[in-house]
Amino acid sequence: MPDFMNIDFLQGGKLEYLPRFITSLAIGLLIGLERERSPAAKAGLRTFALVALFGTVAAMLSEKTNSPWLLLGGLLVVGLMTIAAYFRARDESADPGTTTVAAIAVCYGLGAMIWYDYSTLAVMLAIVTTALLYFKTELRGISQNLSRRDLVSILQFAVLTFIILPVLPDRNYGPHNALNPHQIWLMVVLIAGVSLAGYVALRLVGQRYGAVLLGLLGGLVSSTATTLAYARHSKDSEGFAQLAVVVILLANLMVLLRLAVVSAVVSPSILPQLLPVLGCGFVLGLAAAAYWWRKLSKQSEVLMPEISNPTEIRIAVGFGLLYAAVLFFTAWLSDIAGSGGLYVVALVSGLTDVDAITLSSLRLFELGKLQGAEAVTAIALGILSNIGFKLGLTFLIGGPLLAKRCAAGMITTGAGIALTLLLWVG
Repeated sequence: MPDFMNIDFLQGGKLEYLPRFITSLAIGLLIGLERERSPAAKAGLRTFALVALFGTVAAMLSEKTNSPWLLLGGLLVVGLMTIAAYFRARDESADPGTTTVAAIAVCYGLGAMIWYDYSTLAVMLAIVTTALLYFKTELRGISQNLSRRDLVSILQFAVLTFIILPVLPDRNYGPHNALNPHQIWLMVVLIAGVSLAGYVALRLVGQRYGAVLLGLLGGLVSSTATTLAYARHSKDSEGFAQLAVVVILLANLMVLLRLAVVSAVVSPSILPQLLPVLGCGFVLGLAAAAYWWRKLSKQSEVLMPEISNPTEIRIAVGFGLLYAAVLFFTAWLSDIAGSGGLYVVALVSGLTDVDAITLSSLRLFELGKLQGAEAVTAIALGILSNIGFKLGLTFLIGGPLLAKRCAAGMITTGAGIALTLLLWVG
């Protein structure tokens, strides 16, 4: 019987590496399939498949011979051959092909990763690489729509996350051991990141997608700023007043979704108690928003809310100080006055910022200084206080008519939160 038909041959390990080469081949075909669509590309299905296989072979030979230069030499050969192919077919008016050259180098590296037992990561990176190549037009449109201010926002967030956060000590300080600089700034990064995502999305969509999306994204960045922006211009026309109601109600509902996401990240164990409270308020408030959206028969020109960059150092430091103060006073008053002191802090701090009391309550819950019911009650009181504050803003800035229209949705949301709090937590 031929050796390749022998079962002992298969079980002896002579083909044990075959799955790695099959995975490498699949990765090369995936990336090459996308490049085959590009007329300017000098490499397609076969080239990328062979490059990925070559990367795996080079990594194998490098390991077996204990010579890392074989792997580096293979990368050099692939790079020189690719550059030579573009140089021979040089056309001043054509695409220079740098993206394809980079993709081939990445493909070679992914093939090498598969040999070193990073197959799952290599497949994930291959999918990401293919997506980056495929969505060239969309990515270029995003970069063109972002202004210098938007790029500065992204860089500032990088500073907050990768420069300031790592150098802060991860230790508890102060009375009650409530102040941890690293944890405080981590909450700043979390809120700034969520707000930045909404800020960039709001800048990208502009006025194209109407009141619903702008209300949701505005609430993701700052529901208070969105409420102020639309309340200020609600007296311009009847149509715009109806539009303002829809955007304001949706922006305030987005706060509940944002708090649910933040709570899931910071303290997942509290979700069984917190989600029913937030969910009931959201459903009832959404019904009121849907009613006004149906009445909005003819959409007016959508006004973009004026919202500050959420990653500015001044704003981040301000939120960090507010969060630290709320955290300290919450821990202090909880010790000397019990839950009553905590609830007073929740009502006062919730007037201007519901994130601070939410994060401080979750932090104390994780430290074992608060019961789940107490933390949920504090968060709910902060939300109710915030809703009342913004309803007052709509009355003072937008007038009685706008406040009357928004009141139904806001009060319904608050009633849902309060009722569920009494029945579920109480």
